[in-house]
Amino acid sequence: MKTADFDFHLPEHLIAREPARPRDAARLLLVGPDGASDRAMLDLPGLLEPGDVLVVNDTRVIPARLTARRGEARVEILLNRNEGGGIWHALAKNARRLHAGDTIRIEGAEDCTATVLAAPEDGAVRLDFGPDQAALAVALEAAGKIPLPPYIPRPDGPTAQDVADYQTIFAQTPGAVAAPTASLHFSERLLAALDARGVTRATVTLHVGAGTFLPMRADNPHDHRIHAEWGEITPEAAATINAARRVIAVGTTALRLIESAARDGGGVTPFRGLTDIYILPGFRFRVADGLMTNFHLPKSTLFMLVCAFAGEARMKSAYAHAIAEQYRFYSYGDGSLLWRA
Repeated sequence: MKTADFDFHLPEHLIAREPARPRDAARLLLVGPDGASDRAMLDLPGLLEPGDVLVVNDTRVIPARLTARRGEARVEILLNRNEGGGIWHALAKNARRLHAGDTIRIEGAEDCTATVLAAPEDGAVRLDFGPDQAALAVALEAAGKIPLPPYIPRPDGPTAQDVADYQTIFAQTPGAVAAPTASLHFSERLLAALDARGVTRATVTLHVGAGTFLPMRADNPHDHRIHAEWGEITPEAAATINAARRVIAVGTTALRLIESAARDGGGVTPFRGLTDIYILPGFRFRVADGLMTNFHLPKSTLFMLVCAFAGEARMKSAYAHAIAEQYRFYSYGDGSLLWRA
């Protein structure tokens, strides 16, 4: 297996800079044993059956992009994972300027500082903001910015509209640095139609980390490193998933979490902790029957994941169809419903 095997040409104009308005006006590509067919997001209830369960991620994106100073040196910080007790794993630009024991000051937030706990490694650093989480939350709101992906260019930073657009309808539990973008298509009217159809939901939490922005640099996908992310499946959510007629994960984040908690023989167990599950072709799925997801970058871990789920040849054909039919790609783009190969 080579990373180059998952490359394809994506015309620049197909990268969505803004979401569909309204959210549920996006297109939906249905991919199954009979190939790909063009649908609309509002067709989703008719593609599912009573007793199916959608697994949705209730993580909420935090304003995790910060500017810090160590003396006169300027450092860009992207918070990645809350380790508890005020300690955060983060990614840092100009990380070579940081050393264990340094104190950095967050620009734009009065009296907000952090201590560097260890010398940075591969651009990653652990920061101690102190135990007052409420004060840190206030500082983030004052000084932080929503970390939009690099393919959504905002030279002056995210707009007020982005702050609203980049949260899903399910967002409740703060902690993510990227949105579970498959859920961006859901609206109140779509949820009402799914309820009327007899499709239920199980809510899980996976705080999407900064690793979602990291490119695949290795020639062999097996040499790539996945950053751990924190997730939780409650006993109630596990019971709902295990009683489902079919399980449809809304987003790769929900899929990765339920497969992390999969037990032999199928089904999931309650889960609370870190997962660094890495899904490549050849992976044996135990829980999910379907996957809703957006269209992903060439040579990305997420494109490899959908190839693992629905079949490599099928997905390459589906993406060629999506490009030919002018589907919109990436976080603000259109969606797909994939049935497991």
